[in-house]
Amino acid sequence: MDDTTPRLTRQTLPQGPCALLQGQWAAAALAEPQVWSALQQALQSALIGPQAVQCWDLRQLLRLDHTGAQLLWNSWGRRWPAQLEVLPAQRAMLERVARYTVTPPPPVRMTASQIFFALGGLVLRVVDHARGLLRLVGQLLLDTLYLLRHPRQGPWRDFSGHLYHIGATALPITALVGFLIGVVLAYLMSQQLKLFGADPFIVNILGISLIRELGPVLAAILIAGRSGSTITAQIGVMRVTEELDAMRVLGIARGFRLVLPRVMAMALTMPLLSVWTTLAAMLGGMLASDLVMGVTPSYFVSTLPDAVKASNLTLAVAKSAVFGVFIALVGCHYGLRVKPNTESLGQGTTASVVTSITVVILVDALFAVVFKDVGI
Repeated sequence: MDDTTPRLTRQTLPQGPCALLQGQWAAAALAEPQVWSALQQALQSALIGPQAVQCWDLRQLLRLDHTGAQLLWNSWGRRWPAQLEVLPAQRAMLERVARYTVTPPPPVRMTASQIFFALGGLVLRVVDHARGLLRLVGQLLLDTLYLLRHPRQGPWRDFSGHLYHIGATALPITALVGFLIGVVLAYLMSQQLKLFGADPFIVNILGISLIRELGPVLAAILIAGRSGSTITAQIGVMRVTEELDAMRVLGIARGFRLVLPRVMAMALTMPLLSVWTTLAAMLGGMLASDLVMGVTPSYFVSTLPDAVKASNLTLAVAKSAVFGVFIALVGCHYGLRVKPNTESLGQGTTASVVTSITVVILVDALFAVVFKDVGI
């Protein structure tokens, strides 16, 4: 230990125990973890107990900067000690730290009435979102009836564009994630099936789990994070740039031009993406089963139709279409609620993704309960 190492020495003086500070109490010396922990222990032992020091002597310090002064001020409980021996420059440093140190406010405990009103505000916000979403669904039904009566006036160009951006551009990422999920599931299940000599049953487990549940849910979650956020961001940017106000002035129906084509594209795309993701996952599981368990692809393909009923695929496709409608509705709902500022745009996009994923899981749970006897 050299003379520059910060340290604290206890001395016994006629007026009582005293702490003598030596070395450089500066940021460079205090940055070392060992020095910092040793000083923390020395300060704690000097301030606590029956032998707590009564005076502090800083006059032998080689250097004192704001870091060292802040450490001392916090250790003193942010108040001046009873006896303090310092040089004028050191006192000025400590006074500056004391002046600009902000004392944290005491924690505020909520009363019963405040908790009640906070819960009431949360309920009102949920009701407001539910009312807005219900209004959006009603307008969507009216727009759908108008489209059936006047098909030539439909937003088909917007529909085709959304069909491409939501569906075609999502094929690589959904295939990659599905393939990896299939590989992981096959590897994990093979370890357990080998213990019981039930290797052929991996076809049943992979078929039911991927076709009925994981394929549609995985595709829906990916699309909710990818396309659901895009829908909210697109409509939100139109709010920020006042394009929505311009549409209202021109008499263009926002639901017919913005919501309807996105819902239609998502409802048509999600079942196709679900089947695509399921096929990729089945391919990954089939290859992993062949490598780990010796279940050949020909046996896998020939056994799959007998292991999994066709009703599971029908249920998965129908469920995926419902997922797509809800994802598009939630994305449009939060997009239309964006305020004309960038902060609200970011918050709306985040809320849209979280809500979409939550709705997908809730709807999947509802389907699992209602159709528990289908395909099993």
